[in-house]
Amino acid sequence: MVKSRRATHLPLYRQAQIYARQGVTLARSTLADWVGRAAWQLRPVYERLLAHIRSSPKIFADETTAPVLDPGRGRTKTGQLWTYVRDDRPWGGTDPPAVAYVYAPDRKGERPVAHLAGFVGVLQVDGYAGYRQIAGGNRVQLAFCWAHVRRRFYELAAAGPAPIASEALQRIAGLYAIEDKIRGQTPDQGCIVRREHSQPIIDALQPWLREKLSLLSQKTKLAEAIRYALSRWEGLTRFIDDGRIEIDSNTVERLIKPIALNRKNALFAGSDARGEHWALIASLIETSNSAASIRSRISPTS
Repeated sequence: MVKSRRATHLPLYRQAQIYARQGVTLARSTLADWVGRAAWQLRPVYERLLAHIRSSPKIFADETTAPVLDPGRGRTKTGQLWTYVRDDRPWGGTDPPAVAYVYAPDRKGERPVAHLAGFVGVLQVDGYAGYRQIAGGNRVQLAFCWAHVRRRFYELAAAGPAPIASEALQRIAGLYAIEDKIRGQTPDQGCIVRREHSQPIIDALQPWLREKLSLLSQKTKLAEAIRYALSRWEGLTRFIDDGRIEIDSNTVERLIKPIALNRKNALFAGSDARGEHWALIASLIETSNSAASIRSRISPTS
């Protein structure tokens, strides 16, 4: 029942309706109690999963909203589901992929600091400033996402003639074309190609962006898009010298989509505790789905 709910994105009231049509009467409170009991039993597995992710030298992180019922106020409040992923498949790593969702009542930067306590390595994220808190020491390096940079220029180019934004998109597309060629190669092999072909694009792009920024009104969306990239340049270019780092954080964004589907159908979690149950069970299901996708690719054909 629990796996069916999360894997097919069915809220409890709809499951109760399905059971009723089959002649089985189950109150939503009973189903919710079962979910809570299952989460309690599975928590040691979940904690082990988080530890497995924290032991990786590179983790993806992102967060998304989790509406939660606010008792006594007759409305919902906005919690967060923080998402942490390890996935070494793009560069031929053999460790199994895994994802863990962690519920928190807010989006404060102290949350990933607590969730990733003990982690040492590269954290690949979007441009949210809250992640900078975790990189305050020398234990964690932030790698930023070129898809978020590209998205800002794309929105401008899609709205009408925008020659600077369009040229920025063409230059960024050159980086992605190189990534397509090296996918699946070892980190060392990827670095050789990136240093030879991606580094010149990067070296030309930064001064070009600075030049264009100097010609623009600083209040425009285009200037904002350029500043977004330049202010994160070190993290955006970290992938050149580390073949384990992806050019973007799309890996974690793909694993937020199941959460968004469940959120759309269920509307909200009933309490903070149920938000935690949501995170725990979704973590185990989506991690098992990732493992199943690997098995399906390597199983012999009949």
